[in-house]
Amino acid sequence: MAAKPLIGLNGEYRASKKDTPAFSFLAAGYYNALMKAGAIPVILPPLVDEEDIGSVLDRLDGFVLTGGPDLDPRPDGYMIHPSMRLLDPRRESFDRLLVRQVADRRLPVLGIGCGMQLLNLTLGGNLFYHLPEDLPKALPHVDVMDPQHRHALVVEPGSLMERVYGDGEIRVNSMHHMAVDEVASGFAVTARCPDGVIEAIESQNPDWFAFGTQFHPESDSATALDLRIFEEFVAGITGVAITEEALSAAA
Repeated sequence: MAAKPLIGLNGEYRASKKDTPAFSFLAAGYYNALMKAGAIPVILPPLVDEEDIGSVLDRLDGFVLTGGPDLDPRPDGYMIHPSMRLLDPRRESFDRLLVRQVADRRLPVLGIGCGMQLLNLTLGGNLFYHLPEDLPKALPHVDVMDPQHRHALVVEPGSLMERVYGDGEIRVNSMHHMAVDEVASGFAVTARCPDGVIEAIESQNPDWFAFGTQFHPESDSATALDLRIFEEFVAGITGVAITEEALSAAA
């Protein structure tokens, strides 16, 4: 039996406060989804040394860039918007070093939420930093009163997203006010909300298996069909095709 692939995960980080020590944490949906898909999740703390990051990546078969609060726009030459809730600086510093090394190594990667946004930024794309202002005609993409908020998804034929969702009406969770604007070179848009907001991108480079979703297939608000995204990721790493039985079970 082939060994299960080792898939890295970057955790969230909270700095110490007067009555609370610093700590890291990660929503269980990420590692539960990877385990169901046949992988072994490996959670990384926010490392500060680039050689240490490289040493860990040498041992991994792929990486899932997790979601979280907002990326700080200042390193990319933009101002903070009043609506932003920023990542802790230690996590963001780590994440930026991490994504550059993942990209340099062509390590298989799945970016989710701000993980997809950072992947796009790192490779030369850019972002909308507040959809209600940048795209005022867009549908609501977050509802603070409804954690189950969803919108429709339109997928591109021939894409990984089409393999996951097939035909028919598709709806995915939505909990973001930032989004990809210009897509990085070497990537293509493979799913959008009907209002045009980008919801998934995929690498077009034949030597790099990489894609991202703005929505959260690991979340409690995800469907069994959404979880197939993790199965496609693991299958793309191992080269083991997803069986018809697995497809039927996820449907």
